[in-house]
Amino acid sequence: MLTDFVRDHAFTIAWFGLMAFVWFGWGQEDPPRSWRWKLGLGSAAGAALAGGFGFSVARHWDSGSALEGRYEWFGLLVLAEVLAAAAGAVYLIRKKRSRWIAWWVGLVVALHFVPLALLLADLSLVLLGAIQTAGLLLLVRPLRHQKQATSRLVGPLMGLTLLAFGLVSAMLFIAGEGSPW
Repeated sequence: MLTDFVRDHAFTIAWFGLMAFVWFGWGQEDPPRSWRWKLGLGSAAGAALAGGFGFSVARHWDSGSALEGRYEWFGLLVLAEVLAAAAGAVYLIRKKRSRWIAWWVGLVVALHFVPLALLLADLSLVLLGAIQTAGLLLLVRPLRHQKQATSRLVGPLMGLTLLAFGLVSAMLFIAGEGSPW
């Protein structure tokens, strides 16, 4: 994360950790047996990142945010993301293609990083969204040839990218601000 706002930086690290936990968890829906412990380890790492930097958010709450004066735009972005994910999921269920829900939700999440980058004044989020979008598009072909839920590949992709960005951001945070505690 490349921001001058300590609270935003800490929050994004914590959020990426929490979302890595969630995506690695979703990847455990139907993984190859040899991946299970790796997905569990990814979830644990995400939870640790979320917990450590969640405390830092509270510690730096009064330090300001890029969202000040624009919280309603952030709320609208989150609402649009949730509605797009839900509408796509309902469509896929009705078309009896529910195994693609994880892929669709992943795409919505990846694409939301572009407007989020503008709101948070942090273009590194565009890079994250671009990496995730490219990864998801590359997964389409192999996923078409499988019968399992798309979460078996999408969960690790999304979890790994969020965890990696969270860890790099954590190192930048510690280098610039010191301990999150």
